[in-house]
Amino acid sequence: MRKKVKVLGSGFSSLSAACYLAKEGCDVVVYEKNSQIGGRARQFKKEGFLFDMGPTWYWMPDVFERFFKDFNRTPDAYYKLEKLNPAYEVYFGLGDSVKIGDDLDKIYTLFEKEEKGSSKYLKDFLKLAENNYNVAVKDLVYRPGVSPLELISPKTVTKLNQLFFDIRKLIQKRFNNPRLIKILEFPVLFLGAKPGNTPAMYNFMNWADFGLGTWHPKGGMFEVADGMASLAKELGVTFVLDAAVDKIAVNANGVAEGIVVNDEFVEADIVLSGADYHHTEKLLAEEYRQYSEKYWDKKTFAPSSLLFYVGFDKKIENVSHHTLFFDEEFDSHAEYIYDTPAWPKDPLFYASFPSISDDAFAPKGKEAATFLIPIAAGLEDTEAYREQYFDIIIDRLEKLTGQKVKNSVLFKESYCVKDFIKDYNSYKGNAYGLANTLTQTAFLRPKIKSSKVNNLYFTGQLTVPGPGVPPALISGKIAAELILKKEGK
Repeated sequence: MRKKVKVLGSGFSSLSAACYLAKEGCDVVVYEKNSQIGGRARQFKKEGFLFDMGPTWYWMPDVFERFFKDFNRTPDAYYKLEKLNPAYEVYFGLGDSVKIGDDLDKIYTLFEKEEKGSSKYLKDFLKLAENNYNVAVKDLVYRPGVSPLELISPKTVTKLNQLFFDIRKLIQKRFNNPRLIKILEFPVLFLGAKPGNTPAMYNFMNWADFGLGTWHPKGGMFEVADGMASLAKELGVTFVLDAAVDKIAVNANGVAEGIVVNDEFVEADIVLSGADYHHTEKLLAEEYRQYSEKYWDKKTFAPSSLLFYVGFDKKIENVSHHTLFFDEEFDSHAEYIYDTPAWPKDPLFYASFPSISDDAFAPKGKEAATFLIPIAAGLEDTEAYREQYFDIIIDRLEKLTGQKVKNSVLFKESYCVKDFIKDYNSYKGNAYGLANTLTQTAFLRPKIKSSKVNNLYFTGQLTVPGPGVPPALISGKIAAELILKKEGK
């Protein structure tokens, strides 16, 4: 008899797990509390404009290719990719920006121009980064985080020392130019922690950046989620939208026997949650929760975000598809996120202008823009703060790029801590899950299999391997494989 698997949430990790489980013959039903699949990768449309509500970066294309290959498919059967050139642009001051090219030779030339002799160091640094990528992303992160022994193999044993010093030291040992240091530290932000708290092993993110490049799925990141959902349906997965899970039912023997959805009990052989881990445990009676409130409160969370989705009535000049505004000090901003949580005084911010590359995002002659300010999870979220910070970043955008844009705003929609809580039941309104610090890596992250409830499993950014879209795909595969190993089909 086919195992009945009920999946909570339809983000990337849930979609991934659902595909793997269905492929092996499980009867899989995915329950999504919102009216659209994709979790944080939902889509927002207004007045002919299109916005990715969550992820906007497509990195590590090999992870997506590996996922689809497991089903004898390719990504281009579901969405079309374009490599961006420039990959992104970084502003350091008034009219002062650099563009990261779409191949290594262009990047070496840029580094040499900024700091004579640095291209040689960059080549050595990227050789290490590529090697770390091949060990970590192609092997290590596909392990389930059950035991510290997973970290030990002939390939990894020579890398373990890199877990005990940080990536900032690794970078600053080789480079002196502060602009180049900022560029090299940037990819670490995807891991949700300060460079000084991120193990050097994670410099594989620099290979993901420079070596593999930045890509754009035509129509946006939602097309990736939608493509995965299409594959899932081909494999027999059922999706139920507007379906909030109110409870996970556990019998007297400590076995998850089903879920309560919109006040209706649904029987299950296995429950897999891709929803927020902390929230999922709240759906259990207290004696079945593995982690206390004290446990969660002590964890280092990746940032939340203040986002703005903006429609402009004209094209924006002097920007690229992905544009980073690093004209203020990262360390100062980071203190407001990790050390003394508060609204940042002089925030860094990121802007995406996808309509530069893709006509689907805005009517002709107009521009769609998403602005993101990283902030601490759990901050007070008010309309006054949102307005204040919109004015700050628009003023900075105008000044740094030498143009007037504020009067060209047709509309703006904001999204912040309260929305992450309301839409995703996100702990303290975090946007990216747990940071990948040394003490929150691999087997030290919350477990995929519940230690207190049989047949209950977790996937997503609060468990292994960590935050980001490619890790979410991997997390889904890990969870599915663990379920099949322990529970069968």
